[in-house]
Amino acid sequence: MIVMKFGGSSVRNADMIRRVVAIARSRLEDAPLLVSSAMGKTTDTLVLTAAHARDGDRDAAFALIEKLEATHHAAARELLADSGGLERALNRHFEELRGLTQGIYLIRECTARSSDAVLSFGERLSTLIITAAARDQGIDAELVDARRLIRTDATFGSGAPQMDGTRRLIREQLRPRPHHLYVTQGFIGSTEDGVTTTLGRGGSDYSATIFGAALDAESVEIWTDVDGIMTSDPRVIAGARTIPAISYDEAAELAYFGARVVHPYTILPAIRRAIPVWVKNTSVPEAHGTCIQAQAQGSGIRAIASKSGVTLITVQSSRMLNAYGFLRALFAVFDTHRVSVDLVATSEVSVSMTVERDVDLAPVVRDLTPLGEVSVEREKSIICIIGRDVFRRAEVLSRIFAAMHPSPVRMISLGSSDINLTLLVAESDTVPVLRSLHDRLFAP
Repeated sequence: MIVMKFGGSSVRNADMIRRVVAIARSRLEDAPLLVSSAMGKTTDTLVLTAAHARDGDRDAAFALIEKLEATHHAAARELLADSGGLERALNRHFEELRGLTQGIYLIRECTARSSDAVLSFGERLSTLIITAAARDQGIDAELVDARRLIRTDATFGSGAPQMDGTRRLIREQLRPRPHHLYVTQGFIGSTEDGVTTTLGRGGSDYSATIFGAALDAESVEIWTDVDGIMTSDPRVIAGARTIPAISYDEAAELAYFGARVVHPYTILPAIRRAIPVWVKNTSVPEAHGTCIQAQAQGSGIRAIASKSGVTLITVQSSRMLNAYGFLRALFAVFDTHRVSVDLVATSEVSVSMTVERDVDLAPVVRDLTPLGEVSVEREKSIICIIGRDVFRRAEVLSRIFAAMHPSPVRMISLGSSDINLTLLVAESDTVPVLRSLHDRLFAP
């Protein structure tokens, strides 16, 4: 069997939903399970709806619900000649959503639990429509509520799946078979008590790989609006091209440093079961896409990514020289303030670290000051070059640093995995550096 996950851009309107149903139809022999995100920007609209209700603006909240209602009903009417039954089901969901929103408005509070309940409607609505559209096309389609299958803890907003219980529920309730299409929601689950939860960032991809691992799928397919993982951001690099195959660890590095790929933790269940994860384009289903797998054949530079909004912190102290315990004391400060560090570079008398721009550094700098002289440099970008078996070759490094001219490099880090070379540059140099590197490293 296979798991096919379709993102919000893939189900944003009736035309795209037709494409999704057609793709599912073409794969019926493979006993598919279809996992869907919410339509388009529905989740963003639901976040804003809850915020308006919490802030006492009931009219604005209900206006957004009406907008969502119109969008979903329009899709239903366009997809089905007789949409009466589907529209009645949609109406029931929207009445429930209005009730929840009214409750938030009355108490002027939106807890994480209430927020999850509101956000769940996006996926619940889209899968209603997809299932009805599939049945209208003669497909034996069955809608299954993911909240019956994905069991999480009670960390609302980013529920942690309880894998043993989830696997048991999925295997008990799903029987994938050829010519039968299961449809379910990504992103949502429930606690042991049946309270709705969401899985947080990358939640729909995470749902897909959880289902794939539980059902021993042959593959998990992530259908989106690009042809696969690209050699660089196609919005910046006109010559970016699709990578046919990439390893799990290479994809994880790219995702962490800003590439538009599945987030590393979302494919962890597939990694553990050695299930290949495909990234494919809903609008061009015949395109090869990218296969994320345990090992990708060949070597060389795979891709370049960037991450802006980076701040560099440097602590300089002669007390580091031939001393022990200094680094432990330094990183204890970051641990105390729960600040994550991306890159680290050290010398005999200094340590430099990068953090996200939106971190409150005042208490960190205060507690670092007793250890040495602290300097903070803002508006930096990380350029991440991913490849395998290349960074020990002088000619490759020579091409990389030649491409950097005349942009100064503030920091260099070669990852211990030997697949990731990262460079820290001024944020204003990000695009020129990306283009120069791509031209030199991926020249025809």
